[in-house]
Amino acid sequence: MIDPAQLAEAIASNVAAALQEDIGSGDLTAQLIPENRQAVASVMCREKAIFCGQAWFEACFRRLDPQVKIHWYTRDGQCIGVDQMLCEVIGNARAMLTAERPALNFLQTLSATATAAHRYAEVVKGTDAVIMDTRKTLPGLRLAQKYAVSLGGGANQRIGLFDGILIKENHIAAAGGIAAALNATRNATVPVQIEVESLDELDQALNAGAKLILLDNFDLIRLRTAVTLTNGRAQLEASGGIDMENLRAVAETGVHRISIGAMTKHIHAVDLSMRINTAQ
Repeated sequence: MIDPAQLAEAIASNVAAALQEDIGSGDLTAQLIPENRQAVASVMCREKAIFCGQAWFEACFRRLDPQVKIHWYTRDGQCIGVDQMLCEVIGNARAMLTAERPALNFLQTLSATATAAHRYAEVVKGTDAVIMDTRKTLPGLRLAQKYAVSLGGGANQRIGLFDGILIKENHIAAAGGIAAALNATRNATVPVQIEVESLDELDQALNAGAKLILLDNFDLIRLRTAVTLTNGRAQLEASGGIDMENLRAVAETGVHRISIGAMTKHIHAVDLSMRINTAQ
């Protein structure tokens, strides 16, 4: 669960960075418009998607025009369709034109992430598996994309290296083995997960008391065997080589969680546009 205060801080930081990146020393093109001109614009969607990013969109406009008015016809988490109007923006024309691209960038990227999460979550419906995100997020948008995943029906894993332990193959090698690595976490106050690459390593992890185990690149046969061998002693998560074609079969092996990095890194931006309807 993402802390609301952390999310609010991330939104402010994301928007400040995006505007600075785009505006720099000033929007030279927007300066062609009379300073006090007001405008009304509409934002349209060109494809079916799960809407996400409202707070980021609003923040882009409000930082440049605190008096701007935005009337929404949808909200985060809702399904949007072709040629649907998402909102109307009423305010200073210069500010509107300057904020347009960063604001739409957030909307199209986060809606794409939520849409991808929704598609994966729909495939595993009716099984005991939950779709999980990873740290394979776009740089600077970690919390934003994790928020989008949760809206789409996926679940969040650790935010970063500071709020959870994931012991991977290199950690195991450096620690001196699976048992040694797990023993070093005995006083941990955060979730502890260990990655295994074989059934033998799974057995070692179970014997060492692991309660959350990542099965890395296991095929379907080994996944089923792992579920049988574990027999409820730990939560199992499948990861690696999972796509839409084999996702349902993976979920039906009985694993508890399925992590998919593509959900946040292999996204296709949702097609959105903003058009000024009137100006005065």
